[in-house]
Amino acid sequence: MTTTSAPNQATPPNRSRRIISITLAVIAALVVAFFVFANLYSDWLWFSQLGFTGVLTTQWIARTVMFLVGFLAMAVPVWGAIQLAYRLRPVYARLSSQLDRYQEVVEPLRRLAMWGIPVFFGFFAGFAASAQWETTWLWANGVATAVTEPQFGLDTGFYLFAMPFYTSALGFASAVVLVCLLLTAVVSYLYGSVRVGQRELRISKAARIQLAILAGVYLLLQGASLWLDRFRTLVEPSERITGPGYVGANAVIPGQTILAIAAVIVALAFFVTAFLGRWRYPLIGTALLVVSAIVVGAAIPWAVNTFQVRPNQLQLESQYYERNLQGTKAAYGIDRVEKENFQASTEAEAGQLRNDAESTAQLRIMDPAIIGPTVRQLEQYRAYYQFTNPLDVDRYTINGQTQDTVVSLRELNMGQLGDATSWQNTTLVYTHGYGMVAAAGNERTADGDPVFLEQAIPGTGFLTDLNYEPRVYFGETSPTYSIVGAPEGTEPIELDYPLGADGGTETRTTFSGEGGPSVGNVFNRLIYALKFQSEQILFSDSVNADSQILYDRNPAERVQKVAPYLTLDSDPYPTVVDGRIKWVIDGYTTSANYPYSTGVSLSRAIADSNNPAPTFALDDINYIRNSVKATVDAYDGSVELFAWDDEDPLLKAWQNIYPTSLQPWSEMSADLMSHVRYPTDLMKVQRSMLGVYHVDDPRSFFQQDNRWTTPNDPQDPQTFQPPYYLTMKMPSQDEPTYSMFTSFIPASQGGQARNVLTGYLAVDSNAGDQQGTKREDYGRLRMLVIDAATTVPGPGQVQNTFDSDTNVSSQINILQQGQSQVLNGNLLTLPVGGGLLYVQPVFVQSSGDTQLPQLRRVLVAFGNEIAFENTLSEALDALFGGDSGANTGDESVTPTDQGDGTGGTTPTTPTVPTGDYAAALQEARDALSARQAALTSGDLAEFATQDARLTAAVQRLLDLDSQGQGGTATLSPTPTPEATPAG
Repeated sequence: MTTTSAPNQATPPNRSRRIISITLAVIAALVVAFFVFANLYSDWLWFSQLGFTGVLTTQWIARTVMFLVGFLAMAVPVWGAIQLAYRLRPVYARLSSQLDRYQEVVEPLRRLAMWGIPVFFGFFAGFAASAQWETTWLWANGVATAVTEPQFGLDTGFYLFAMPFYTSALGFASAVVLVCLLLTAVVSYLYGSVRVGQRELRISKAARIQLAILAGVYLLLQGASLWLDRFRTLVEPSERITGPGYVGANAVIPGQTILAIAAVIVALAFFVTAFLGRWRYPLIGTALLVVSAIVVGAAIPWAVNTFQVRPNQLQLESQYYERNLQGTKAAYGIDRVEKENFQASTEAEAGQLRNDAESTAQLRIMDPAIIGPTVRQLEQYRAYYQFTNPLDVDRYTINGQTQDTVVSLRELNMGQLGDATSWQNTTLVYTHGYGMVAAAGNERTADGDPVFLEQAIPGTGFLTDLNYEPRVYFGETSPTYSIVGAPEGTEPIELDYPLGADGGTETRTTFSGEGGPSVGNVFNRLIYALKFQSEQILFSDSVNADSQILYDRNPAERVQKVAPYLTLDSDPYPTVVDGRIKWVIDGYTTSANYPYSTGVSLSRAIADSNNPAPTFALDDINYIRNSVKATVDAYDGSVELFAWDDEDPLLKAWQNIYPTSLQPWSEMSADLMSHVRYPTDLMKVQRSMLGVYHVDDPRSFFQQDNRWTTPNDPQDPQTFQPPYYLTMKMPSQDEPTYSMFTSFIPASQGGQARNVLTGYLAVDSNAGDQQGTKREDYGRLRMLVIDAATTVPGPGQVQNTFDSDTNVSSQINILQQGQSQVLNGNLLTLPVGGGLLYVQPVFVQSSGDTQLPQLRRVLVAFGNEIAFENTLSEALDALFGGDSGANTGDESVTPTDQGDGTGGTTPTTPTVPTGDYAAALQEARDALSARQAALTSGDLAEFATQDARLTAAVQRLLDLDSQGQGGTATLSPTPTPEATPAG
């Protein structure tokens, strides 16, 4: 008998496909999970290296908790509503043929839907709740402010912390109940609990109870929301003010109280219907509630406003205007402005500035928004370096004297590497900038260039004498990421600066700090290879056991990550503190929920000619405090946060949430204290509000006949003029101090505004130089209210006078001859000489590719008089009767073009010098030529030698001149180099 073996049973095709599909799905899920893990793990490494893991874990925990709360708070009620509606369906129900077809479609998916729908809504609710974790945590950690609002007598902390949470919670709960109500109605209809037909509606008892209870709960929540709306009126704009006026307090708020009570009564009617089965009463109650909302919420307030308030507006609204005045001033910190009526002098007399000589000595003639190209040409050295534009301002104590300075860091510009752009160069070689450049704000050279107090590579100047760390690994234009660090003894690969010992072309270095997470092991390298999508991180032999990866290097970005609750000032500035370059960044706590405070758009308030309008997560605010001063070390990126305003209730709440992230301001070193300042953006917001809220009485506020505005920048009429820092004194001060200034003109009342000064504001920006002690005057706002009987021209009017003056125009035309271009500098308004002095430096630059703005003239104005001379000292003397009595930083400078016929000085006929003077003069000429040749060839060592030789020769000439042995002569001018030094 022949037998045949049974064939092997083949695996069913559908089973194979299922296995493959499941396998691919699992692999995809694992890949996605690993990418998510890589992102979370890299965040952990970054925060851990900085010492701010508490910030990250707080966010993770809070978001997770809120997601679970939101998920369960939505999914469980929805699941319960669907289950009840299904399980309490009638067993025998006569359904229409259409419903039968619906059931046939739905029934196979019923089990999946009964679980899937709650999960679907739960995920959406979880993510929504997770996004509101800060609101919840602020409510849980809120503090009392000890300030009560006048309408309900509640602590303002209720509005800052509790009210936003209650609003969000009620909105969430209402959404949950509404979803449950709709799904209950759908399920009840599909399974016959609710039947519609033949002009009647039939509802089973079980469905009636469920629907009525859900409707009653929904109305209860609406009643609670209406009750809460009474308090929300204090932070909502009304006709003229934020907060309730007479109509709000006497019609809107009582109406909302009535509606809230009515909603509760209608909700009780629905609860009764659930058991008695009579729908008439709750439905009638609902209709009456809607009608009442229209009458009480709209008609009555309109009637009160039309027939009672408008005919008697000032009398009825005065107390509410007063509330708004007080609330707004407190919220923006302008409630302690010191006002002084100022009768400005407009007549210029000889010696008028003698009492203000200390102030005029620091007048800034080097405009940080204009001299950037000059600094770049003279100090860039290589194309891959760059400076910020505009430059920053700071002040230093040099030889016991405070000196206002214009500063910037020499940062990297990787876009200029050209053909040298490669992963190794951009990641391992070009890792940092080098050095700070500082110029005196009040001085100039004979050529009109800045007088550098710190310059060159390697550095020379007062900062180098302090032996500071010049390397800039963390800056505003640093590369996206760099990998640095190596074992001791390894040959350096990072380019330090383009000058080497013994005639070498470069010096290399190795980063030795703790600036970023380690990539010394394969796993971390894999994580960052994925993060930056760069396989070179994983395979490069230059990445070693001691390597670190530096990223998120912008100072503002670093501070924002470790302090996400802060709104940061738009102008971080570098300064040398305790031998290190530190970025100083001001942080604000803001809110839109301060009662009776008028809101402002933060982006519009701080926009000016130096700062285009930025974007903010919370743009419309009505409360702001400079609560935190932050620093970022430019070498190792370390971040320090100091609680500057430790009385701010918002900051106290955030300290409860992030208890380990802030240090007390008393821990700031004396050196750091001497460089912090009153922040620019806060001043801009305050001046924006003071345009209306500089008045003190409701009548003036109501009449609005004295509204002010910030003048437009004369050089950019579409934007506001920026405030400016100077070491000056106001009339009420005994001595000059580092302050910030701005001016006001009348606001336009439908037509063109008069460009005359109505106010002048200064804020003391000097925090002192003692650790643990703030100067008593720091942050003091002083306002000059200019007497209306005296007309003081505004910036726009003064600029127009400058531009239209025939003498000035003729000299400007001479300066513009050839390929020259004239640039007007910042127009400063200064309270000196019993009036207000205007100063504007005028620069000239080539209109070609190589631009080197140089100071050529200075315009000044006092009253209706102007002067236009070569130096500030000459201009002030010409304006004030031949001797202003002022001290200036350029009074000892003789400009090289003073005798060209365009200034105010008659050229003299030179006499030929003899003897020692002639020899010294020839030595100076030779040194000048040799120095220029060394600069052109890129030989910085020879340049330094010849510069010292030139300095010695010039000093010899000065000595001979003081002894009466000199003659009048000039050195042959050496052209200013138009190309960047080659080495």
